[in-house]
Amino acid sequence: MTIGDITPKERKSRRSKHVVDDTAPLLPKRQDEDAGYDEFNGASFTGAVFNLSTTIVGAGIMALPATMKVLGLILGIAMIIFMAFLTDASIEFLLRFSRAGKTTSYGSLMGDAFGKYGRIFLQICVLVNNIGVLIVYMIIIGDVLSGTSSSGVHHAGVLEGWFGEHWWNGRTFVLIVTTLGIFSPLACFKRIDSLRFTSALSVALAVVFLVITVGIAIIKLISGTIMMPRLLPDVTDLTSFWRLFTVVPVLVTAYICHYNVHSIDNELEDSTQIKPVVRTALALCSTVYIMTSFFGFLLFGDLTLDDVLANFDTDLGIPYGSLLNDAVRVSYAAHLMLVFPIVFYPLRLNMDGLLFPSARPLALSNMRFAFTTVGLITLIFLGANFIPSIWDAFQFTGATAAVCLGFIFPAAVTLR
Repeated sequence: MTIGDITPKERKSRRSKHVVDDTAPLLPKRQDEDAGYDEFNGASFTGAVFNLSTTIVGAGIMALPATMKVLGLILGIAMIIFMAFLTDASIEFLLRFSRAGKTTSYGSLMGDAFGKYGRIFLQICVLVNNIGVLIVYMIIIGDVLSGTSSSGVHHAGVLEGWFGEHWWNGRTFVLIVTTLGIFSPLACFKRIDSLRFTSALSVALAVVFLVITVGIAIIKLISGTIMMPRLLPDVTDLTSFWRLFTVVPVLVTAYICHYNVHSIDNELEDSTQIKPVVRTALALCSTVYIMTSFFGFLLFGDLTLDDVLANFDTDLGIPYGSLLNDAVRVSYAAHLMLVFPIVFYPLRLNMDGLLFPSARPLALSNMRFAFTTVGLITLIFLGANFIPSIWDAFQFTGATAAVCLGFIFPAAVTLR
């Protein structure tokens, strides 16, 4: 069952008056199933901004410097800003027609506009997109901690650099420990607002990554060891022209958060704040994206890899370069670990809604909750061990499910 199956309410505040029934017993015979929801007075503006920002700033930020390598700085930054405005417009469509139809989830909105099959198609797209994104998270964490050879050259991981090559810091074992020790416990929360503190920490870690990257770039600029980056794309033949379009899925994926907007809106104490929440989160994330893309490409130029974190295993040529390399990689790997449950939350809801459309809410069925969680985490783990590069995963999800969730479905609902 998805969130949309809960009866929608007209509300500006979750703190509505409680009507007292004089005939009700003082001690009820059974616990009301909805009591757990009534005890929750609503999420704050800050918590909602952090949760939505965490949904947006995931793994896409690591591939954005590589888009600068393809597009050049001017066109690349212009595309990041354009995608932010396009995302704001598409979320505005979703919220406007959700209010008009009194629906409380993306799936319910699609069902209202296109019937049962519209809702099912939406749920399938959420599954494809979120599973792909979470696989990318695991791939990056494996790259950072255990190293990668996907580009043909081996880039050592943090653990390999610290302790040498051992069986216990190999990719598979590290991902098993991360899955059991971090992903699984965080995925067990039944309400998205419960993740507001981990979301705040994840945003802080992304800022730490950004500050260190900017600092390194400024030091190298002052010392004169950085070449002027390309401002425009290098188009010399038809092949290089078509290559420009390979960045579109990455840019689309970077802003996809539509599947979590309704969940965050439903839990807001004051639902009229959802539009300022969306715009604040988009402004914050766009700033982080632009600075990361600019300074990441400035640092590594045409040597920028698909996953820019893998570039931070080289000699930076500055004092304490090795320490800064490790700080950058570890901070962002920790950020992705904390982003994982935010993206996993709507994935689990939509999987349950697809398999059990008529069942009671997932949060009220511990058995279904546990089996769905374990099954999805296992699938993501296997995908991360068999897909070689994040660029492959981004191109697939960005060109299929992500573009549907972010732009095609909102436009279709508007036209409908």
